[in-house]
Amino acid sequence: MIGIFRQKSPANALILLIYALVLKFHLFLHPVAPVLDTNDNYLYRLILNALISVFHHIDILYSILTFVLLYSQALLFNRIFNHHKVLPKPTYLPGMSYILITSLLPDWDHFSAPLLINTIMIWVWYRMMDLYNSQRPGTAIFNIGIWTGIVSLLYIPAMSFLLLVLSGLLTMRPFRIREWLVGLLGFTFPYYFLFLILYLSSQWKWAEIVPSVVFKVPAFPSSIWIAMGMAWLVIPFIIGGYFVQKNLSKFLIQTRKSWSLLLLFLFVAIIIILITRGNSYENWIFMAVPFAAFHAAAYYYPNRTTGPLILHWLIVVYILFMNYFV
Repeated sequence: MIGIFRQKSPANALILLIYALVLKFHLFLHPVAPVLDTNDNYLYRLILNALISVFHHIDILYSILTFVLLYSQALLFNRIFNHHKVLPKPTYLPGMSYILITSLLPDWDHFSAPLLINTIMIWVWYRMMDLYNSQRPGTAIFNIGIWTGIVSLLYIPAMSFLLLVLSGLLTMRPFRIREWLVGLLGFTFPYYFLFLILYLSSQWKWAEIVPSVVFKVPAFPSSIWIAMGMAWLVIPFIIGGYFVQKNLSKFLIQTRKSWSLLLLFLFVAIIIILITRGNSYENWIFMAVPFAAFHAAAYYYPNRTTGPLILHWLIVVYILFMNYFV
């Protein structure tokens, strides 16, 4: 399977679809309706109410929507990865890794605000990488700020992604205070409309608008299967990190900065986990993008394919057993 996805072939998009269906078919066997979380913000509640009015509590429709989102995210992530040459050669390993990773924790197959946000943040990551060679970045930075503000209207702890925007500007661009102010202006832009709507509809409550930030240790894995899923997230990440570090001197400057941006993405995702209340792991899906990148490196760089093949099939067997027999 790794040998197939190492090649960039148009047929691989179809093979990736079949691969995703095999790993995620349990979505359709055991559909789950979305449940509102205390951290879900105004925009997500509006979207969910609209979906409820259309789907009429038919759970299988949420499973179909979730699968379409995950598969689309994998294709988008893979295309961006190849476009920016984050790996030396075009490949479908990033998309494969994304599908594989998002199958490791059951909560990542639920329709939720973090799942929606991942689609937006993959695009934001792409636009931030483009900033390195941009001659007129003002519009791009403003748009990045707007989309980052929108994700915080979907999920309150996603405000932390503002740190990714600011640290990303520091990584991808020379420091210019004007660009930082443009990014901050873009971030606050969606809130102007929110405040206006709340004020005109007499729903203005300052205590509900200002979020409370409380750092909390994430919930301990509730079962051995969750712990094993986390282990399979970390092991290929460490291996991929080793190979990325080993080949760092061969990368172009923009590629090095792209890997740095992925580490910043992971850092912000961990912050969101720490400030989120609740015992589910739905918000951990923010780590899927940077983890998928390093997993792809773990499958791509070894000269001998035996190790990556064994690692891949061990993870696949674990996913199939957990989803269909536990």
